[in-house]
Amino acid sequence: MRLPPYLTEWLNLLARWFHVFAGILWVGSTFYFTWLDGRFQEEERAAKAEGAEPEVWMVHSGGFYVVGKRKTPSLKRLHWFRWEAALTWLSGMVLLTLIYYHGGAMVDRDVRDIGAWTAGGFGVGFIVVGWVVYDLLVRSPLVRNEGLFAAAAYALIVGASYLSTHVLSGRAAFIHVGAALGTIMVANVWMRILPAQRRMIAAVREGREPDPSEGARAKLRSKHNTFMAVPVVFTMVSNHYPVSTYGNEYNWLVLSALVLVGWVAAGIVRRA
Repeated sequence: MRLPPYLTEWLNLLARWFHVFAGILWVGSTFYFTWLDGRFQEEERAAKAEGAEPEVWMVHSGGFYVVGKRKTPSLKRLHWFRWEAALTWLSGMVLLTLIYYHGGAMVDRDVRDIGAWTAGGFGVGFIVVGWVVYDLLVRSPLVRNEGLFAAAAYALIVGASYLSTHVLSGRAAFIHVGAALGTIMVANVWMRILPAQRRMIAAVREGREPDPSEGARAKLRSKHNTFMAVPVVFTMVSNHYPVSTYGNEYNWLVLSALVLVGWVAAGIVRRA
């Protein structure tokens, strides 16, 4: 069933506004804590030499703030950062449905002559398989070697870029690679990071020492999220530049390059 054009446009506008604003909150908090963790590493080295507890002092909006870091959770009230991720992903899925699955932007007959349902099934499967493959890769021995892990992950990205651009329309291919990365990010938060944190809190409540490996695994997933965030934004913005990006003859190479540039940019931001 086709919705009236004015209703579709309003839904698109509201969902896009919500998605962008939620994404700003999510990415902002992600990179804030990445920055904070980097500052703590510096402060820990200085505090070790002075025999003091590391602290990070900040100034913002007329106030001064001091933050301390602990390896074990307190039973006091904790402020969780989770709904930003969920709301960003949910609003993104609404947009994906409105513009691509319902809006008919999935198929380009010059790329592959397939039906809308086939293209939609491929798109959904592409996103789901992306999470499964990533999760298996993180659980594999490759994760112990950062260089090999990054090389394997990038090879999969290049393969996914080539496959998607040879099945879907160029625009749909770009956004589905971004949606796959965004889904990995939100699944990391809700299926891997938050459960690990809850288990650490449960251990403290039961009088046990929390397993430090839980925190280390959660931190690794969070680190991966910071590297995926910038490519996701790149794929979203690419829709406004069809000649240079998804409409290019070698669009799968452009997409692969955008992801690599995004990783480099994220690495720079992490060290800033």
